[in-house]
Amino acid sequence: MSTIESAGTDGTLSGEPSDRTAETAADADSVGCRPTDATPVEIDAEQLESTAKPYLQELKTHLLANGRQPAHLVIETTFDQPGSIAIHREADRLRRHLRAASFLGAGRVTVEIDDVSNPDRVAPALSAIEERARREGIALSVSAPESVAVSA
Repeated sequence: MSTIESAGTDGTLSGEPSDRTAETAADADSVGCRPTDATPVEIDAEQLESTAKPYLQELKTHLLANGRQPAHLVIETTFDQPGSIAIHREADRLRRHLRAASFLGAGRVTVEIDDVSNPDRVAPALSAIEERARREGIALSVSAPESVAVSA
């Protein structure tokens, strides 16, 4: 398995921070960030009943009421069916979970890919997911079999 992690919202997957990442960190310091009493929690995507906003809003309210802040969403997936429709359907599911993570306020998403039947067809879908995460302001980490290129 290879693991690729984004350096944040700068769009690079090399793990090396860019100048844009450093600027973003400096901006965060200048707005007066300080710790809170909320405990950061990791959520397994398979435990979510839905990615619909009413459900997510209820979940977020419940977590915050109990002193918990969603910080990390972990999505397990497989691309074991070679057809384009199956790949597209799974990519759509990943996009729904990225939107859910953003809505919940989670800054990190990990996608764990167990199996890929057609790496050449899956790679563009993963690149689109990486771009979506960047636009949503989410740090994305993808763990995939060696045969899959997960960076552009």
